[in-house]
Amino acid sequence: MDNVSAGIRRIAITTGGGDAPGLNAVIRAAVLSACRRGWQVIGIKRGYTGLFDHTQTTMLTRASVRGITHLGGTVIGTSSKGSPFTRYEKTSDGETRTIDLTPQALEGWRELGADALIAIGGDGSLQLAHHLHLNGVPVVGVPKTIDNDLDGTVVTFGFDTAVTVATEAIDRLHSTAEAHDRIFTVEVMGRYAGWIALHAGLAGTADVILIPEIPYELDSIVRKIKERENQGSRFAIVVVAEGAKPRGGDLAVVEHARAGGNDRLGGAAERLAVDLAAATGKETRSLVLGHIQRGGMPTARDRILSQRFGAAAVRAIADGEFGTMVALDPPDVRTVPLTDAIARMKTVPLDGDTVRSIRDMGICLGD
Repeated sequence: MDNVSAGIRRIAITTGGGDAPGLNAVIRAAVLSACRRGWQVIGIKRGYTGLFDHTQTTMLTRASVRGITHLGGTVIGTSSKGSPFTRYEKTSDGETRTIDLTPQALEGWRELGADALIAIGGDGSLQLAHHLHLNGVPVVGVPKTIDNDLDGTVVTFGFDTAVTVATEAIDRLHSTAEAHDRIFTVEVMGRYAGWIALHAGLAGTADVILIPEIPYELDSIVRKIKERENQGSRFAIVVVAEGAKPRGGDLAVVEHARAGGNDRLGGAAERLAVDLAAATGKETRSLVLGHIQRGGMPTARDRILSQRFGAAAVRAIADGEFGTMVALDPPDVRTVPLTDAIARMKTVPLDGDTVRSIRDMGICLGD
């Protein structure tokens, strides 16, 4: 046992941001790997809430993680309400005052008595983890997001399940669209990156795929639909990323951000459906898949990746590789600096093979 491993007695695990299939598989693998080394594991509930309120923590044991690999969600809960280390208050003159809660969080961390933290999350959660690391907390990150927009790893867990769920929904729409000669616009998640739309659209044989990386022209989509009509196909499936927008237009937003938060995207498919109905005269319906892409059992691929990540995070702690994130670099899982992972959003490369293949097959990308 090396010097770092000899100094570890207890670690903590937190899950932050939106839930994703595979979270429980990561937790199980990390707990089993830690227990095998004789370490205790504390689950910090609901994001970082447990740092401020120790009633929101729980001991994780072999028994408590038994049978959770296939379950969606997270047994320790999560939070996506912005930074827990910052509070915003209105002053008497109507200004907003920012209060830094980092000292309270660090005091809570010391009281937990943990020697290292596994932070499972997407870009926002890992930015918070990096903040803790800069303030002296030994952190190892695990990349979680169905959006697949974290840099430094080939893929994040949760992505495969989201694509599979979206593909199954698109598959089911083909028969009803064809039966009624309808256009269907199907909105999928992904925020400002088009990975889910691109992969689900390709797998589900969509006719049009719209992603944030390529602002779309309505005329281009209409031409594709009319081309299909001329070839005898009187229906069309259009997959729309929630962050897709028309060239020169704005994102479709359900709710604008409050202090410290992000805009809640939504409505891109409905907006396009209205425009397509007017431009083509065809009956058009929109469908928002929403949170069903996050829920339910993870695919086998996500279960395997999640458990590899969980075990790798414990190995990183044992090796003293703090301030890092475990990442898939086929065929291996390695560590990359957290700063590299959160430095930029990983968007769809427009010169990549998937986009080129889509264009080769004549699928419309809206440009």
